[in-house]
Amino acid sequence: MNLIDKLDKNELINLLNKGWMTHDAMWFFHCLQECGIEKTNKINKAAVRSMAMIEVKRIQKALGMMEIKSFDDIRAFITDGLFVIKADFMNFRLDFTSENVFRWDIPGCFAYEGIKKIGAIDRYECGIIDRALGWFDGLGLAYTLSPSAHGCQMHRNGTCSWEFRFSI
Repeated sequence: MNLIDKLDKNELINLLNKGWMTHDAMWFFHCLQECGIEKTNKINKAAVRSMAMIEVKRIQKALGMMEIKSFDDIRAFITDGLFVIKADFMNFRLDFTSENVFRWDIPGCFAYEGIKKIGAIDRYECGIIDRALGWFDGLGLAYTLSPSAHGCQMHRNGTCSWEFRFSI
């Protein structure tokens, strides 16, 4: 029996996501050492956003949801799509409280903790939000984001929440 046969879906998702997030953290750390925080933030945000625009198309195809026509489609896509990319250590809540509004709350952020450990949190620009922005841009959705995607909310406010209002 090989490793894939030994793991259940959740264990496999966690293993693959931990590997990906470790790569992401090590890439950020080494880029920071070589290039400084300003250039690292700029490259990281661009890389995450462009990766997410490719990732969302793959997830869209896997889910068989080639068109997003309603807020119910958005809700289903976010819920099902995040199931594949969310590991257990990623602590966030999704809330679809009103029509065309999606709220994403991150009470404990792994990126915040990691960036804090390497001593760059005071000037860190959140890359996690760029993954969501890349998804929604890749899907061709019109939306507004509140608050704006600058800095690290967890560092600045002690909490991290994003609200997306979709025009659909």
